[in-house]
Amino acid sequence: MGRAAEILGVTPGFLRSLDAPKLFVPQRSSGGHRRYSRYQLRLAQRARDLVDQGTALDAACRIIILEDQLAEAQRINTQLQHRLDKDTERD
Repeated sequence: MGRAAEILGVTPGFLRSLDAPKLFVPQRSSGGHRRYSRYQLRLAQRARDLVDQGTALDAACRIIILEDQLAEAQRINTQLQHRLDKDTERD
């Protein structure tokens, strides 16, 4: 966790504070230490940016979660549209 906090320029406490709003759940090492993926670090950086702009932490986490859900829905929609287009071309 210390290294992740150092990379992001935040305190370990800030990273721990992301647990409560369930922005992500870090993996744990065999010794119980939090281990963050690159994706989780990107989310933490986004949260930090929003907080730095004056957004409350809970609101920042909710925004990020909603952005992620929207991106996933758009990805699924694109896949389904391609599949529909292929089916239409066959007919």
